[in-house]
Amino acid sequence: MARPLIVFDMDGVLVEVTESYRESIRRTVEHFTGKPVTFDDIQKYKNAGGWNNDWKLSHRMTADLGVTVAYQDVIDLFQQLFLGDGGNGLILREKWIAKPGVLESLLEKCDLGVYTGRPKYEAGLTLSRFAKELPFDPLLTHDDVVRGKPHPEGLEKVKAMRPDREIWYVGDTVDDARCARGAGVPFIGVASQSHGTRAELTELFAAENAATVLDDINQLESFLASRNS
Repeated sequence: MARPLIVFDMDGVLVEVTESYRESIRRTVEHFTGKPVTFDDIQKYKNAGGWNNDWKLSHRMTADLGVTVAYQDVIDLFQQLFLGDGGNGLILREKWIAKPGVLESLLEKCDLGVYTGRPKYEAGLTLSRFAKELPFDPLLTHDDVVRGKPHPEGLEKVKAMRPDREIWYVGDTVDDARCARGAGVPFIGVASQSHGTRAELTELFAAENAATVLDDINQLESFLASRNS
């Protein structure tokens, strides 16, 4: 029997990005509007759905605060904050979430893949930094799809690439859950106990038929084992 394939979103699932991507959103919007922005403000948009792309979210939040700015200007500032000069920006604040040995243990029973809304270059920087020896295959990014999450295109491509596999998708936003539901892929939600809107997010995941909601991916192996016991 073919091994199951566990496909991970990256941000908030494999990598803690509050001080990288989320901070880049916050600083970008504050730069153009001069108004304070909190992480809870950002999460409200994420929970509403349709804002998987952080450039588009930064542009929308700026407009909602009454400032008109060119989309490309938003992208340029965001990327300068996030990447800095050659990768020395806020991306260096990222932290790998899996404890040592957790993903290696999963690999004894499952194959691992990634479908992320990150551009391929940015995904590569982080995976090379934290998980150079882990075989994430397939690895799909923003650059591999025409329609990003919540559209199911990315996971539909994964299914086409691995037609004989049981596939699970692990994500931390309602757009991840809707992408999985649209592709007919079972979804595992991630919502930390310290998450400011955990109760709301858990309800959103339940509405999208999530199989379970974990605190983080360090609980994933136990969940999968419980299904087979």
